[in-house]
Amino acid sequence: MSLGLLLRLSFLPRWLRRLLYVSILAGTIVYLSILITIGSYAKQLINNPPKQQADAALVLGNRAYLHGKPNPCLTGRVDEGLLLAQQGLVSTLLMSGGLDYEDKRIEALTMEAHARSRGFQRKILLESRSSSTLENLTFSRPILEAAGIQNIIITSEPYHMWRVKKLVEAGHLGREINVNYAAAPTQCWISWGMVFKGALREPLAIINNYAKGYF
Repeated sequence: MSLGLLLRLSFLPRWLRRLLYVSILAGTIVYLSILITIGSYAKQLINNPPKQQADAALVLGNRAYLHGKPNPCLTGRVDEGLLLAQQGLVSTLLMSGGLDYEDKRIEALTMEAHARSRGFQRKILLESRSSSTLENLTFSRPILEAAGIQNIIITSEPYHMWRVKKLVEAGHLGREINVNYAAAPTQCWISWGMVFKGALREPLAIINNYAKGYF
C-alpha cells in the first residue's frame, strides 16, 4: 500500500474518512485555542509580576536533572522564588516535587540544594511526594496549613501557570489560602518560549485534566 494511499485514507469508507478529518480539524482547533490562551496568560503574568507581600513562595517541581546537571527548567523556577525573597515579598520557600523516575532524584531536595547553593539562609519547607501539578497543590496544602501560612505566591514557568490557576480555583489547594502567581523566566522559557516541548505538551495536559474532572 503506497504512502499516498495511506495519507488519503481511501481504504476507509467515505463517511469514516469525513468523520476522521472533522475530528482531526476539531482537535487541532481546540489544541491551538488552548495554546493561545495559555500563551496570552503567560505574557500577562510576565508583564505584571507580583508586588504584594506573601508568607511564602510555593515553587512547583519539574524534572530534577538533565544531562547530568540540575535541570535549568527546574532551577529557574527556584531562582524566581529566590528573587521574590530578595525583593522582600516572601521569607519562606516551599519546594514541591517528589521522586523523578527518570533519574531517581527527589525534585524538592534538588530544589532545596540549589537554593542553599545560592546563599538562601531562610526557611525552606519540603513537599517530596508529588508527581503531578495536582499533587503539588494537594500535598502542599497540609504543609502550608501546619506552618500557619495563608498567603502564597506560586512559582512555575509561564506556560504552566494557566493550568495551575485553574487547579487552584477548583479548590485543590483549599479555600483558605490566598494565592498570587509569579512566572519564572527559566532558561528553557527564554530559549524557546511557547515552542518549548513543555509548553507544546501543556494543552494536552489541560485536556487530560478536564477529562478527569480536575477543573
